[in-house]
Amino acid sequence: MASKPLRGQVACVTGASQGIGLAVARALATEGCHLVITGRNLSTLNKAAKELAKQRVRVLPIACDVRDEGQVSVLFAAVRKRFRRLDVLVNNAGVAHSNLPVARMSLSEWNQVLETNLTGTFLVTRAALPLLRRGGSIVNNLSVSAKRTFPGMAAYTAAKHGGLGFTKTLREELRPQGIRVIALLPGATDTAIWDAFWPGAPRKKMMSAETVAQAVVNALKLSQDSTVEELLIAPTGGAL
Repeated sequence: MASKPLRGQVACVTGASQGIGLAVARALATEGCHLVITGRNLSTLNKAAKELAKQRVRVLPIACDVRDEGQVSVLFAAVRKRFRRLDVLVNNAGVAHSNLPVARMSLSEWNQVLETNLTGTFLVTRAALPLLRRGGSIVNNLSVSAKRTFPGMAAYTAAKHGGLGFTKTLREELRPQGIRVIALLPGATDTAIWDAFWPGAPRKKMMSAETVAQAVVNALKLSQDSTVEELLIAPTGGAL
């Protein structure tokens, strides 16, 4: 099956200053994609942008809190002004919370996770849709927590389960428009998110962010007559 070249496409990656988001941005830059990268820390984004631009692609770093509808609108106004279109959207921005049972979780912690991981994905996707055209792709990074449950992770699990439902609905809505919607479900990946969940987690048993990023690129390069609806990636050693 012939693969689809990504060179010259415009991709937006949220939460792109570290972890899986940065790894995906690097992989897309290597493929020749122009990039819009977002995060909440502009100095960190600028550092990432300087690195990515070495691949001779255009990179637009924009600070954006995906929970803020106004900031999201500003983000995509800038995308329209700079590139006039969008080919790939990677909803990667997300936060974790301390490992706590429901009885001890605060409402503020619950809201922060749901607003970032679920509502943020909705706000970014809704704002991006007018710029996406036939042949475009949306990748929602959900984690295996979209299908599994873990004690002490109620807010994160609820957000990811909700994200999978959102992704499935979006896929059916956009199927007639020829826009692919992919649920990314990585297992344990060696990123900073474990500092919240499980600081002492055995990182050596985890996948690298680069492994996940390469799987995303491979899915995006499939010819237009096919798609990956759910991309489940797990460490070869199984569960931690």
